[in-house]
Amino acid sequence: MNILQDKWQIAPSPLIPQWFLTIVKLYTPNSEGKHVAKILWQRGIQHKDQLMSFIDADAYHPTSPFAFGEEMKWAVKRLKRAYENREKVTIWGDFDADGITSTSVLWEGLGQFFLPHLQLDYYIPNRITESHGLNCQGIKKLAISGTRLVVTCDTGSTNLTEIDYANELGIDIIVTDHHVLPDTRPPVTAIINPRYFSTNHSLFNLSGVAVAYKLIEAFYQELPNIPQEPLEQLLDLVAIGLIADLVELKGDCRYLAQKGIRCLHKQQQFKTRPGIAKLLELCKKNGDRPTDISYGIGPRINAISRIYGDATFGVELLTSRDIKLCHELAFKTELANTRRKEIQQRVYKDVKNKLSKIDLSTVKAIVLKDTQWDSGVLGLVAGKIAQEYSRPTILLTIIETDNEDEVKGIKMLRGSARSVNQIDLYKLLDYHKNLLHRFGGHPFAVGLSLPLKNLTLFREGINQQLRQKLDHITYLKATIEVDLIVTVVDLGQDLFRELKLLEPCGIGNSIPKILIQNCWFDNVFSNNIEDRTKNKIQYIKTTFEIHDFSTDKGFPGVWWEHYKDELPFDKLQDTIVELYFNSYYKRYEVRLIAIRDCVDNVELNQNTNNNNYLLDWRNKKYKEDFQKVNTQIQILQECPNSWDELLTIYHQTQQKKIKLALAYDSPKYINSIEVWQQLLGIAKYYSRTNEVVNIKQIKTRLELSNYTLKIGLETLYELGFNYNKIEEKFQFRWIKKIANNAQKQVSKFLEIVDEEQFQHKYFSEVSLEYINKKIYINNKKE
Repeated sequence: MNILQDKWQIAPSPLIPQWFLTIVKLYTPNSEGKHVAKILWQRGIQHKDQLMSFIDADAYHPTSPFAFGEEMKWAVKRLKRAYENREKVTIWGDFDADGITSTSVLWEGLGQFFLPHLQLDYYIPNRITESHGLNCQGIKKLAISGTRLVVTCDTGSTNLTEIDYANELGIDIIVTDHHVLPDTRPPVTAIINPRYFSTNHSLFNLSGVAVAYKLIEAFYQELPNIPQEPLEQLLDLVAIGLIADLVELKGDCRYLAQKGIRCLHKQQQFKTRPGIAKLLELCKKNGDRPTDISYGIGPRINAISRIYGDATFGVELLTSRDIKLCHELAFKTELANTRRKEIQQRVYKDVKNKLSKIDLSTVKAIVLKDTQWDSGVLGLVAGKIAQEYSRPTILLTIIETDNEDEVKGIKMLRGSARSVNQIDLYKLLDYHKNLLHRFGGHPFAVGLSLPLKNLTLFREGINQQLRQKLDHITYLKATIEVDLIVTVVDLGQDLFRELKLLEPCGIGNSIPKILIQNCWFDNVFSNNIEDRTKNKIQYIKTTFEIHDFSTDKGFPGVWWEHYKDELPFDKLQDTIVELYFNSYYKRYEVRLIAIRDCVDNVELNQNTNNNNYLLDWRNKKYKEDFQKVNTQIQILQECPNSWDELLTIYHQTQQKKIKLALAYDSPKYINSIEVWQQLLGIAKYYSRTNEVVNIKQIKTRLELSNYTLKIGLETLYELGFNYNKIEEKFQFRWIKKIANNAQKQVSKFLEIVDEEQFQHKYFSEVSLEYINKKIYINNKKE
């Protein structure tokens, strides 16, 4: 959850054409498909061909690998020459999940043409001692070993110095990468990088593993009679790398991920990759969903280099058919992931402690260092802090290196940076590259190193640049987009299967966020997770059952990295959750994303003028112009001294609005559900403020007779609200847990209100009291 006030935004309900619903229904036979149809339409999937290719990979037409043009032709030509001349080829990979799967794809794909370990080898830099990208020390080793061609994967685009060094040693380089491009083309045999395409091209979002796959696909087409294994056998590896690297899954990315997940599930069934099969077993996943990668396989592969530094055995884990070896490596990987969680939690707490001592009102970007932080988890922690504090976050640790690519004998900082709110972190760092030793990555995730002596200038420069370019409002709130509003009774298999049509989800196609209103929690427990030896790990989770008025049964859920004491028990809540299937317990659950009190929480985005504004009183012309288009605006004549003071003013304004609504003595007709919602809102508001409300105002505003009001008060009591009558006023208090039969009582109240409104034109108030009493007695008998 965000440390600042989250803004919840509900997308407007679109009018969806029948042809669209008909197609969606074909893929959701157990439900009407209206929920997923709404989300698809909201996300811009509004044409038949677009819809079909999105939900059905078999309807998509993948782009040819030769769309990369001359660069792909040059790469294939050079590989063909190496094959014909029996040259030694080395794959230069990277140590994260995308890099390891890229290396594995090239290892198996090129292994159909070159003898493994004799003509073909791979090299993965050590995360701790070498960091990302090419380095001269490693290139020198490859030259000594007889390598004449290096094929990079997931790296290499900006390593201009290292490429020049390789050329001097007589080594040709083919770069396959997806990171930011240099200003000029590097002096390589070929560079295959989708960033040369326009942003709307179907190949633009390919990750490193997908680019590597495209190279193998092209080489298969050039020499179709050589390979003994089908190209499609590599797709499970492609899916793992794509999803783990968090690229936008659209175009060929989505197609490859969809096909790859099918392949992964099939591989799991037949255990053709014993290493992956064992990983799925250890993380209690089936291999049939993208989350089995994002929450299972992906973090475990990433943990190898985070803990051990050397990730070389990750390729063996993914590609070896030796069952005993794969099981040993899988257990080693699982141990690394367990250790990673503990270290990550410790560093996270340390960062939070440092931030508690900083005046964040003066900070636009968080830049922190510590000698004790483990560099392997800094990216994970930076990402979490960036989301919580809504600021770009750079975390650094001190290293002292003798690597000849570094500055010898000088204390260096190395770390990771993560962005938020669409701030291009790569451009931000590029502006200050004179203070950095090395950096590289994406607009939202960057690795970097710099001399310790430059840190102060670097921190001040980053913050100054952001102050000049960004409005301070960027940092006040993070927005959570709500896709659906449902009740607890809607949760379960049918809704899950319907929403599964959106998978694989990721950037640009997020997991659906589901809003549940007026809910509460039961059977709440907190505990640390356990490793495979049943030892407790300092990584907390809270389990619960979520309830609302739609059913007497609760629905299971989990809240990761939070304690049970953080869940409110004294009032109703609105919550945002994600629905998923727990393959270990074989049941559907929700994952809690955000929570807050259910009064005045959600800002509806129905294309109206319901925005909140902060205006400068000194600009009177602006003030007058704005009031012409928004007569409900409140202008403060004095600037608040703090954000808390501003929130207090806001809540005072909301109180005035409620009181004005109650004072309104000419109400229009409202239905029974609206009556109930307003009555419940009044009880919640006045129980929270400890104020009293006039009984006549309630009756007039809601058009309630004495008897109907009495039934309404009894219904509120079933929901945990008590009331005291003080002269002609009520004082409400929240006193107890909600009763199990609360929903039934609400239904009775609605029935009485409906009957009262129906009879209103034909009976006096005395007659209405008699009719309502008869209804109430009949309900009691039932």
